[in-house]
Amino acid sequence: MLSTKVTCNSHGQDSSYFLGWEEYEKNPYDEIKNPNGIIQMGLAENQLSFDLLESWLENNPQPAAFKNDNNQSIFRELALFQDYHGLPAFKNALVSFMSEIRGNTVTFNPNNLVLTAGATSANETLMFCLANPGDAFLIPTPYYPGFDRDLKWRTGAEIVPIHCSSLNGFRITKSALEEAYKQAEKQNLKVKGVLVTNPSNPLGTSLSLHELDLLVNFISSKNIHLISDEIYSGTVFNSPSFTSIMEVLKNRNLMNTEISKRVHIVYSLSKDLGLPGFRIGAIYSNDELVVSAATKMSSFGLISSQTQHLLSEILSDKKFTKTYLSENRRRLKERHEMLVKGLQKAGIRCLQSNAGLFCWVDMRHVLSSQTFEAEMELWKKIVYEVGLNISPGSSCHCSEPGWFRVCFANMSEKTLVHAMQRVTSFLESMVKPNREISRHQQLLNNRHSRRTKSLPKWVFELSFNQSEIVANER
Repeated sequence: MLSTKVTCNSHGQDSSYFLGWEEYEKNPYDEIKNPNGIIQMGLAENQLSFDLLESWLENNPQPAAFKNDNNQSIFRELALFQDYHGLPAFKNALVSFMSEIRGNTVTFNPNNLVLTAGATSANETLMFCLANPGDAFLIPTPYYPGFDRDLKWRTGAEIVPIHCSSLNGFRITKSALEEAYKQAEKQNLKVKGVLVTNPSNPLGTSLSLHELDLLVNFISSKNIHLISDEIYSGTVFNSPSFTSIMEVLKNRNLMNTEISKRVHIVYSLSKDLGLPGFRIGAIYSNDELVVSAATKMSSFGLISSQTQHLLSEILSDKKFTKTYLSENRRRLKERHEMLVKGLQKAGIRCLQSNAGLFCWVDMRHVLSSQTFEAEMELWKKIVYEVGLNISPGSSCHCSEPGWFRVCFANMSEKTLVHAMQRVTSFLESMVKPNREISRHQQLLNNRHSRRTKSLPKWVFELSFNQSEIVANER
């Protein structure tokens, strides 16, 4: 008999976000072996720049072979027990890389960094540190479906949505923040903080300076925390450029203040370097108590010493990181444009975005009705009939039906072109019956018009008088 802790429903595995993955795994697309299979467009992976990493490894064989610059083996050193604070060389290299992504406008202290096994672990660890069971964090919608699992399942914390609207491009507003806070109070939930993803998953947009200032003002007035999940910070491929919450604190002279101690950053190399399998995540906090508590908790999800050593060597090569970040952004921009233009040809538009590995796609005009039931009906057709796994907006807690997250960086260019062909064919098949219905209706209208034109005037008068009599009788 399993514990109720692991059998509760808060894991979120029954979400359509995860169900789409399950359907893909049953019938994965392969150009040769399974050309009619489902194409995975629900997975935010960056597979566009593996060749750059592979080239570096080929030119620098020592780190992967666990050898130092003198070609001496360091295998034993790495294989033995390591302190859970992490390898100093890796922590130094990681904070330097984080600064580089932000244009070196801010610096990070490696002593304030806590290493975790991916961003999932980082976010959960922060929940354990900042919230008691039953406490709440406010999150702008739409948000990453995995947060329902990462933030709530084991911690007992609650999520209260900050409802954002397509009318302003799903931007965070002061009124939306205040309304979410009031909703939490109505539910007798103690609000411990706000969590945002910057750039946003699933919107693919970076937060504006106005939004970041709003957030700092809000947490200051409420005396709560702010978690800024910045795992997509290196994927910003178009203007406006990325602004980290740390830059806002610096520019407002709030560093080393009580407010700065309530601001925490989550980072990972899963998206910027495309290494989700390496499980490299981190928490950055200016609060010594949070750093201490999170470091102790990190012993349940450490990054292997071998992984830390390899990545410290890669990230310390500044010539490589500069080239990689520039080229990766260029490739993301190119692939993003491919998806947007392909959807435009099919009559579908996307929210204007500048970052991430996906687009927020507007299919409201394709719905049979403006309801979430109609959204799920369309999603099932796209998965089972079109053969594309995309994420419906309802799985991201979007308050408006008809939006979908579509990923573009986890497949080849050829596969993306094929996916767009499937979308176009599907929409054409939907439009054709509607055109036939419209044509049929037009023919009926024309026949009725011709028939009525041929009738004598007295027929109309009689019909009109009769209708008046009926109306009076009612």
